[in-house]
Amino acid sequence: MERSVRPDHDALIWEGAIEVVHGPDGSRPWRLPYSKIELFPTESLRAHAAMCAGVRIVFDTDSTTVAGSAAAPVDQVLSPVDLVVDGGAAMSTRVDEDGRFQFSGLPAGRKRVELWLPQYGDFRLLSLGVDERSEIWRPEHPPRPRLLVYGSSITHCRDALSPTQTWPALLASEFGADLTCLGLDGQCHLDPMVARVLSARPAELIVACLGINVHGNGSYNSRSFLPTVLGFLSTLRDGHPDIPIVVLSPIVSPSRETKIGRADLTLADIRSDVHRAVQILQNVGDATLHAVDGRDILGPDHAHLLYDGIHPNAEGYKHMARQLITTLRTLNVINQPQPHPAAR
Repeated sequence: MERSVRPDHDALIWEGAIEVVHGPDGSRPWRLPYSKIELFPTESLRAHAAMCAGVRIVFDTDSTTVAGSAAAPVDQVLSPVDLVVDGGAAMSTRVDEDGRFQFSGLPAGRKRVELWLPQYGDFRLLSLGVDERSEIWRPEHPPRPRLLVYGSSITHCRDALSPTQTWPALLASEFGADLTCLGLDGQCHLDPMVARVLSARPAELIVACLGINVHGNGSYNSRSFLPTVLGFLSTLRDGHPDIPIVVLSPIVSPSRETKIGRADLTLADIRSDVHRAVQILQNVGDATLHAVDGRDILGPDHAHLLYDGIHPNAEGYKHMARQLITTLRTLNVINQPQPHPAAR
């Protein structure tokens, strides 16, 4: 037998969400502040911020089963759900057509479980289920470095195998970090209000992936892009005066390198301006800002991992994670938690 647990139960910690909205039609985590959603007027931005990339529900339990009921999927793009027990290897399953999912055969006794929600698709949780006579407890976490990631579809990672197999999740796992992922498919346009969200979110490390959506959509031109990057990064720095900020320019996209986008910039131009912005800010005193060439993370020698010439496949995201782990270790940017300036 199974007993139902409400998504707003006090024992459940929703990690990786900016806000969680609980209501009669289910609980939805938001990766932008829903209470101020009017500040983010683009419908597509809102739709992707309502997806659960990097969001997980964490609790302790002695149940040998963890199940759930969600609003029935409205299409076939919903990513899997993963379960991690005591930091071990992830188990993965799909939400069925009735909105049900279940993990069985968990070890007996009290354990820490992390339920990673689908990184892509429309997901609203109605309830969780555990063994009828089991208990759930609110977990106590030791302090962990907080990793904040911003980017495009290449950070949202729709085509990763499952939510724990995105490159941001793999980074967080490697470094024992508390992840907040603002990978927003098609919506990485350096919005000033998104920059303010990033600035206000406590973090020990920010990784910002900039440029590919600007090329594809013509968001900025040769006059406006560089100043916009400078302003965006300066807003992040206002909220995080001391932490490392790693700026990743676009990974390789062979067909776009010399192709002028909707404005007057090639992808090579955009990459150059991203690096130029970092250099300018370093020149005026930002000692903990770093630039990484995206081609060092996924370059021409691995272009076969781009299934459409732009987006990595599942193995491509794992490759990006491996390269970024090496790069971040070399930069020595993983630090222990410090009070956010707003809390000092």
